[in-house]
Amino acid sequence: MSGFSRFRQPPMGTSSADRCHRRLTAEVRAPHIKTMNEISPLPAGGVQPSPAAIVDLSITGMTCASCTARVEKVLTRLPGVLKAEVNLATEKARVSLGEGETGAPQLVAAVEKAGYGAHVVTSEDSPAADDERAAVRARRDLALVCLSALFTLPLVGQMVFDLAGGHAMLPPLLQLALAIPVQFVIGARFYVGAWKALRNGTGNMDLLVALGTSAAFGLSASQVIVGGNDGGHMGPPLYFEASTVVVTLVLLGKWLESRAKRSAAAAIRGLMALRPEWATVERDGRLVKIAAEDVRSGEIVVLRAGERAPVDGVVTEGDSQMDESLLTGESLPVDKGRGDEIVAGAINGEGLLRVKATAVGAESTVARIIRLVEGAQASKAPVQRLVDRIAAIFVPVVIALAALTFAGWSYLGGGDQQAAIVAAISVLVIACPCALGLATPTAIMVGTGVAAKAGILIKDAEALERAHDVTAIVFDKTGTLTEGRPSVSDIVAVDGDRTRLLTLAASAQQGSEHPLARAVLEAAEAEGIALLPLGSFRALPGRGLQAEVADRSLLVGSQRLMRQSELDLQGLEERAVDLEISGRTVMWLADQERVLGLIAVADRVRPSAAGAVKRLRALGVRTVMLTGDNRRTAEGVGEALGLDEIHAELMPEDKVSQIQRLRADGKVVAMVGDGVNDAPALAAADIGIAMGTGTDIAMHSAGITLMRGDPALLPAALSISRATYNKIRQNLFWAFVYNVVAIPLAAFGLLSPALAGGAMAFSSVSVVSNSLLLRRWRP
Repeated sequence: MSGFSRFRQPPMGTSSADRCHRRLTAEVRAPHIKTMNEISPLPAGGVQPSPAAIVDLSITGMTCASCTARVEKVLTRLPGVLKAEVNLATEKARVSLGEGETGAPQLVAAVEKAGYGAHVVTSEDSPAADDERAAVRARRDLALVCLSALFTLPLVGQMVFDLAGGHAMLPPLLQLALAIPVQFVIGARFYVGAWKALRNGTGNMDLLVALGTSAAFGLSASQVIVGGNDGGHMGPPLYFEASTVVVTLVLLGKWLESRAKRSAAAAIRGLMALRPEWATVERDGRLVKIAAEDVRSGEIVVLRAGERAPVDGVVTEGDSQMDESLLTGESLPVDKGRGDEIVAGAINGEGLLRVKATAVGAESTVARIIRLVEGAQASKAPVQRLVDRIAAIFVPVVIALAALTFAGWSYLGGGDQQAAIVAAISVLVIACPCALGLATPTAIMVGTGVAAKAGILIKDAEALERAHDVTAIVFDKTGTLTEGRPSVSDIVAVDGDRTRLLTLAASAQQGSEHPLARAVLEAAEAEGIALLPLGSFRALPGRGLQAEVADRSLLVGSQRLMRQSELDLQGLEERAVDLEISGRTVMWLADQERVLGLIAVADRVRPSAAGAVKRLRALGVRTVMLTGDNRRTAEGVGEALGLDEIHAELMPEDKVSQIQRLRADGKVVAMVGDGVNDAPALAAADIGIAMGTGTDIAMHSAGITLMRGDPALLPAALSISRATYNKIRQNLFWAFVYNVVAIPLAAFGLLSPALAGGAMAFSSVSVVSNSLLLRRWRP
């Protein structure tokens, strides 16, 4: 026989977390530089060179979407850079590098040359550290806002007093004295940012603010210097309050924006907060309290009642229950005893446990989850590409519109130069590229964060965006719709010796970790059967296996395998049909000469599967099952769950063909699976969804992983994707509409510079605040 390939399935555990925490190694390792083996697979239909490494950079000095476009352009121009994604909300850049001379130092140097700050993300750039630095910046920005307001209030006060019918105005020189520190000291950041942008042949928000406020300040200062204003109402008006109000409100808007962005990252900070700082370990026969990060792999950690696990590990002594909601989103406690695995951050119940550490510090499951969520938040959704193209030309277009506004008022407005200048200033300061830049990343930050808390791990923004369009979900059966913990229910031996049949079947399957093989091995262990030595082992994908046991060649697998081997079924067909109709999976056992018997295995349907299918159909999603199991068993399971389509006895390549058929019919297809043979189908689908109880390769091929392996999370995954995408659309709509409506109003002189500056400052705040409403989402 040919075409044999060895396959492996994960060993059984007592909970989803037991089986999934080992598998995150395939997803994320180092937070700053990853090898090519850690790169997420490309979507179906995409063919691009594989990166040799990924470098994450922390970028400072970006103020709007134009800045992100500039940094991306600078990075992608470097030789060997395959792709660069810059995120304004997280202030991070993710760069995919091919083979070549460009490395992290060259990336940092290029960004700095463009006028921004940059450094490679390290362990010091953890969410907690980022949050602390953001808090320091927020306190500094608030102090500047308060100082700016202190100088601005007298200027605004006189304007309000004048509008109320009063006639008291501050002396022109005093107005100038109040405006100078706001314009050139507190507002110096805008000149610095504008100069860097101009030096690199581009524009940004700082340039718009600097131009607008400088024009208002310059016009007013010239009136004071030439003596054209005596403080009364006879001379030309002064616009110091406009320039100072714009600076103050923009700074206030940036402070509010930074607070909102910190709130958007609350999910990661919540995960960080759940990791304990201290651990109690056994050293030299006594208990020692040490920092959790100092625990070494292999050490025994003692967990008392109510304590959080500081490491991943295996229970060596004791019985208790653990709350694993940190990882799985499931708050019900899970029983733990000797040999069971625990994850860092899980809360111990009332028992005392001794745990052998297997993964510590940055290698623990929760640390990997944090890095994976960070990666998703740093990635860029496809819809952002349109925004980036607009942002690249936004500032030059606004400056051109301001120039046209000035020319229009000068020549069509009766030559009123002051009115022309005021209108042009309003156009400059009301245009807001910030809202465009924040519309997508802030929604993704919040969406991926709340999804992670619910046990839905989203690999990247592209997967999140794709999932909202899903119209068909394809299920594997075993381990997806069923629990994946089958047990032997019937043993039928041709010669009547069921013990001998079970001995041969179990001995042949020592080389496999497939769920059916484990069921047979567990049945043999339960009966105290001593296994025979295994000589050779070959897996037959979609059919079964061939093994040599005690110098005897055996076949274990489906009825199709028996027929292909031209073996007589010994009159067991009717019995097999009855077992399959009842929902059992039948394995046949034969040697080179004849069929020896069959073993039936029962795998319970997951309790939540029927409800999940019902909710998916209510969402307008077509449900399809693709399985390699026999038709009668598959139809029994599928009809009980109410699936729309059932396809059985499929090889792995057949599953891919079925998915391609659905896509050809216009369906946006999500594939849900957990095994090695599901990996091709997961990659062929528009979006792959892996069960957290599955294999490494299935999780690595999928864009979304359900951490507790519960089908009920499927409609929840589609729900959070749709909710997030709706927020993105809302944000982009309001950002575009704001600019489309506000700029003409300013050009026609219907908005004063002060009001325009306030509107610009709060437009980005409103976008971020709208994204934060996603935190109300519940699965």
